[in-house]
Parts: sequence; structure tokens; C-alpha cells
Amino acid sequence: MVQMDTHSAVKGDGGAQFLSFRLDAEEYAIDILGVQEIKGFSTITAIPNAPPYILGVMNLRGTVVPVVSLRERFGMKKVPYDKFTVIVVVAVSNKVVGVVVDAVTDVLNLRKAEIEAVPDLGPKVDVSFIKGVAKPGDRLVVVLDMDRAIGDAVTAVVDAERADRPSP
Repeated sequence: MVQMDTHSAVKGDGGAQFLSFRLDAEEYAIDILGVQEIKGFSTITAIPNAPPYILGVMNLRGTVVPVVSLRERFGMKKVPYDKFTVIVVVAVSNKVVGVVVDAVTDVLNLRKAEIEAVPDLGPKVDVSFIKGVAKPGDRLVVVLDMDRAIGDAVTAVVDAERADRPSP
């Protein structure tokens, strides 16, 4: 388990720090202020009738936390988990959520000028969960808005699960 120090994540030049990770051959990044910790892949308990991208729940120091496969959420094919597969624990829509990614790659220091707007891909491509595309060095990194990428989906599942429970 790696604890993230997020106290100094915002830089004085209008930039910020982002945690980057891989899904398939692509690199993505999320604001490090939303990251609580990174942990190795561990046991997940499946939840019946959950959407395929909700892998289930895990026990995180006594708290039951939903776990989302970002690959499946983005419509990517499933792959076997390996020694690089990790769960990034993030705060999303005022909830703690585990997000399974192929591998964590870096902590990026990005200025606002290094993050370009999402190009227009037409009305059939949903890019509402993308904040922009960063260009650190000679590579492209898709910067995600985790609240939009998984927040609504997790909130809907958690709320439905609560509604199905009998009242005390």
C-alpha cells in the first residue's frame, strides 16, 4: 500500500499534480487531490445484479468500499490481472471508491497550459468525463474527471443497494 501526500499537490504556477496510470496501451491521469491511496489488487466480493464494471466491494480497514473496473467502464476488453494491477482508492461524489487500473505510471506536474481541451469527436462520442489532454514531453495523457467517469454510476448502484435493504 502506498499512501499519497496530497498536502502540496497544487503548485503556485496554476498547475497541479496528477496520478497517471495505464489502461491497455493508453495513459490516463487523475487529480492527485482525489487519490487516497494505491494498493495492490486484493480480494473483491461480488455484488449480485451489479453492472459488469462494478466488480464488487472490498474491505478497506473496516470500511466496505465499492470497486470499479475502469477498463470495463470504458468498454475495453477484460484482461487477466497481473503483478502490476492495482486499486487506486479515490474520493468520488463524496464516496470512497476503489478503481482497478492496469498499472500506475507516474506523478505528473502539469501546468494549466499543458492541458488542452478535448477535441471535438462528434455527437456520438461521450467525452463528458474527460477534462482535457495533457502533453508531458512527447506523449499524450487523457486527464479524467472521476466524478463524471464513475461518480454517477457508483452513486446509482449504492443508492439502489440501500433501497433494496429492509428498514430496521
